[in-house]
Amino acid sequence: MTGRPEVLFPLFGALTALKGLGDKTAQLLEHMAITRPRDMLFTLPQGGIDRQVRASIRDVVPPCTVTVAVTIGAHHVPASKNRPYRVTVTDSETSFQLVFFHARGDFLQRLLPEGERRIISGRIELFDGIGQMAHPDHVVTEDAAADIPAFEPVYPLTAGVTQKLMYRATRGALDMAPPLAEWIDGPLLTREGWPDWKAALQAAHAPQSTSDLSALAVARVRLAYDELFAHQLTLALARQQMRRKPGRATVGTGVLQDRVLGALPYKPTAAQSRSVAEISADLAAPHRMNRLLQGDVGSGKTLVALMALLIAVEGGGQGVMMAPTEILARQHLEGLQPLAALAGVRLEILTGRDKGKERAAKLAALASGEIQILVGTHAVFQKDVHFHDLRLAVVDEQHRFGVAQRMELGAKGQAVDVLVMTATPIPRSLSLAQFGEMDLSVLDEKPPGRTPVTTALVSTDRVDEVIAKLRGAIAEGRQAYWVCPLVEESETIDMTAADQRFKSLRAAFGEGVVGLVHGQMPPAEKDSAMALFAAGETKVLVATTVIEVGVNVPNASIMVIERAESFGLAQLHQLRGRVGRGSAASTCLLLYQAPMSETAQRRLAILRETEDGFRIAEEDLAIRGAGDMIGTAQSGLPRFRIADLERQAALMEVAQSDARALLAMDPALESPRGKAARVLLWLMEQDRAIRLISVG
Repeated sequence: MTGRPEVLFPLFGALTALKGLGDKTAQLLEHMAITRPRDMLFTLPQGGIDRQVRASIRDVVPPCTVTVAVTIGAHHVPASKNRPYRVTVTDSETSFQLVFFHARGDFLQRLLPEGERRIISGRIELFDGIGQMAHPDHVVTEDAAADIPAFEPVYPLTAGVTQKLMYRATRGALDMAPPLAEWIDGPLLTREGWPDWKAALQAAHAPQSTSDLSALAVARVRLAYDELFAHQLTLALARQQMRRKPGRATVGTGVLQDRVLGALPYKPTAAQSRSVAEISADLAAPHRMNRLLQGDVGSGKTLVALMALLIAVEGGGQGVMMAPTEILARQHLEGLQPLAALAGVRLEILTGRDKGKERAAKLAALASGEIQILVGTHAVFQKDVHFHDLRLAVVDEQHRFGVAQRMELGAKGQAVDVLVMTATPIPRSLSLAQFGEMDLSVLDEKPPGRTPVTTALVSTDRVDEVIAKLRGAIAEGRQAYWVCPLVEESETIDMTAADQRFKSLRAAFGEGVVGLVHGQMPPAEKDSAMALFAAGETKVLVATTVIEVGVNVPNASIMVIERAESFGLAQLHQLRGRVGRGSAASTCLLLYQAPMSETAQRRLAILRETEDGFRIAEEDLAIRGAGDMIGTAQSGLPRFRIADLERQAALMEVAQSDARALLAMDPALESPRGKAARVLLWLMEQDRAIRLISVG
């Protein structure tokens, strides 16, 4: 498959190929991400205006848009330039005035010749009981009545671009759209009653009523499905590519796992056992594992990850656990080392800090297989790091790795199995959009022994009371986090805010009681501030959001979040998850600044109601939308022009199973439907998928 199919050339040509569209307009349209006729096709109307012809303006309730046939009466030329030009017209029941500002009389005489009939359409308003229409949108002769659409689509605009221009340009793009062979599964098409691709585009650009503008209108659902299907096909091809590489069957004996489970003071939850069984089956299969383990704050992902790593060791190989930062890598080390010791397994850490002899010794032990499990940052990817027999890589905190890095991981060992963990519960539709090439295990229960967290809202003007309460809690030996607001996305300002709060708390509680961590600090300073807090030396840790992921200090039972209304829901949920890890009753105080916007009130209310991360994630998606929820820039989330992940989650699931089924029957996309699907991939610019087919 060498290049874009010829049938699509016109759609990927210059915008100026569209009639009446020059270089200047093309530059303006770039602001709307429209650079080719294809983009014009996928820019659908967002509203509509009813322009059905009425008998009289009396048939409507002004102010509103109305279309009527009129007889043109007298022209009233203004005495001065500052006065409007008026033309009296009469419909079948009443007279009203057309009003023009800064108008040229000769032009209006030609447009509206006295005594003739015209059809006019525009916004009618009442002034002193007289109907007025300023600058009608349309004025046509009766035999040109069909030029005014009965329901006129309204397109999104940018400065300098008019509705008329968008209407003309979209019609031009529609004329260019070729008929294409069908890529949707026949039975699905029939069941849903979807039109073919070109007919769907034509219908979506020519709505007949407001219901045709809804995301649920048949033509729009079909076009949304095309986008989702192309995206899922790309992910399914990536998955097929992973699976095609020969894997190695790693079969655990259960010996090491049983030693750890036997020593634990509690039984794993059903969700943990189920996830371990899924991973175990994947590891034993002859193809590569590519699985996402999704768990809410405190659902026990670490234990599942350790069990997976132990299976790799039981099967005669090694495992590696990677974290995005050194702080988190050290935490995994602290959490895993005592458990690994119970199993009699050697577990070490490798980070950028290891230097000289110490590093050389670790590398040698790794290459000889003495180190059975390695914990580290991306430093484990460096050229001089060699494993004796790496079977499994566990990656913590998925969203910092895109599909490309996930594939690179697989290249490190001989057919390494990959397990990715994320502590961010993601709604089903988004996890399919982001990680659709992976199989999914979900931890949706909490292990026993975690205390529920009481969440309270407190206005910022009561901050002195909060500090007084905190003083009492510290005296009882408790510890607290104090998270400072994110100011304007600027780390320097965040730092100032954190610095000021740190100074005011230090003044209140005395030297040595308060620590500080923010994004601008050198890593070593950050680590030492965290270590002092973890050891209980400092009692209050003032921080920007660097602590949201994975920090584990069981004695910390109070979380204060300043200006909570400026945080996203998922972030607030992650931050709250830092407390409630020990036996003490825990509290999360959300300090807000009044007045709050409605959305902010809704966010904080949800947090007060529930600790269920999956429910919170669904709400977050409903409030903010998909792009913002994961931060589109680094999320690897595709930007869909038509599909709406919030409302079309079910469609995404259909697209995933359809894409996987098509590839199962036709892995190289050679059948008639497979070839049509290739054209779809080109149309949707899924170049990565196209490369995967040609490699395959």
